[in-house]
Amino acid sequence: MKLDKSIAYCGLALLACLSYVWISYGLDRESFALLFFLYSFCFVLGLFLSKLSENFSWQSILLIGLIFRLSLIGSIPNLSDDFARFLWDGELLGLGSNPYELTPESWIQQNQESMNAYLSELFDLMNSKGYFSIYPPSNQLIFWLSGLVSDTQLLHPIILLRIILILGEVGVFFLLRKLVLALNLPQSRIGWYWLNPLAVLEISGNLHFEGLVLLGVLGSVYFLNKSNVFGGTAALVASIGIKLVPLILIPTLFFSKKIRSNFGFWLGGGLVFILAFSPLLFDQSYENLWESIRLYQGKFEFNASVYFLLREVGFWIKGYNTIATLTKILTLITFVWIVWVSVKNKTKDTSAFIHLWVSIYLIYLILQPVVHPWYLLPVLGLSLLSDSKTAILWSWTIIFSYQAYGNPDFYEKPIYLWIEYVPVFIFLIWEFREQILPQPFHTKTDVN
Repeated sequence: MKLDKSIAYCGLALLACLSYVWISYGLDRESFALLFFLYSFCFVLGLFLSKLSENFSWQSILLIGLIFRLSLIGSIPNLSDDFARFLWDGELLGLGSNPYELTPESWIQQNQESMNAYLSELFDLMNSKGYFSIYPPSNQLIFWLSGLVSDTQLLHPIILLRIILILGEVGVFFLLRKLVLALNLPQSRIGWYWLNPLAVLEISGNLHFEGLVLLGVLGSVYFLNKSNVFGGTAALVASIGIKLVPLILIPTLFFSKKIRSNFGFWLGGGLVFILAFSPLLFDQSYENLWESIRLYQGKFEFNASVYFLLREVGFWIKGYNTIATLTKILTLITFVWIVWVSVKNKTKDTSAFIHLWVSIYLIYLILQPVVHPWYLLPVLGLSLLSDSKTAILWSWTIIFSYQAYGNPDFYEKPIYLWIEYVPVFIFLIWEFREQILPQPFHTKTDVN
């Protein structure tokens, strides 16, 4: 019987691996129907393998997920073109240029003598030619490393970035395992992230850095669970150095009297913040980074939920797209809500604290004008340590956002947005009803 289960486990893992290879090496993102089928197939297999993993060692789960990721090692990202900007910034750093100082279009105009075929290829692949870099200095350090091995070959720096990200994913696996054991949760939960196609494809496939963000967030949970405020704050600020989004979690630490009164909170956060962000003081880089963030928040829209509904109201009332005003209002609402739940939070229990972080992350994403699939990854990994299943469900329904790439001007058909978000909202409202709904809807049963 044990042998039969092992054979079945390996067979299912092989099928999933072949599907990942098909997606990454032989699929255009415009082919949504095939992408949807293969992604859904991998999602179901991932859940099934996670369930079966209860009968096997944690090493077998690690090995299967690692094989999935390493099978993509030689692929060129095909579901996102963000990687071109990563490599562009890395090349500029290698040439002694500040990636925050000029937009790619301006840099080319002023540095024609430094242009070569490789930079031209990256420029043609790029989706943000007229904007300053939006990636924090810690990210830029990794981009610089990729530039050291470029040798005018696109694949070499991609492989290096992929190796770095996979190593980060291995770190995520071991942190998840430690936290699952510490919180007395079933081993199968690790597989909900480690074998999830969203994590495999968006990090190891498309080279997005949310895996490193999750590494820092989980590191923060790990240290805080051990009452190490210095390590917990330092790890969270380190994740902010990769992507700014985990800033939304800082108020939960600041408004905790126990944490705020600990000198480690200020020392750990301060030291890492200085190391991570002091490069922005050169050449007034912080001004251009802020300009990119401001433009990003006030100009772009993709795969939104609440924002799209309110935008339609704006069209009805004003007759034009009210994005400039609407994004400011939603940002204010998000900020006030995060501060309110942080002040209200009185728990000292790790599980309840994780549940709070999950709710903050999910509400933040729900109110955003841009929700790319990879934005979901930090809360997906974090939610495995709580009883929330919203992010797991969303990690499947979010594949519907890719249908836009097959349409002229990336038009998003409303029916797909409804299919994606209706189940997510049902789960979200039910799981977090104590924080969202009036008192009569609450139950006495603790969510944790």
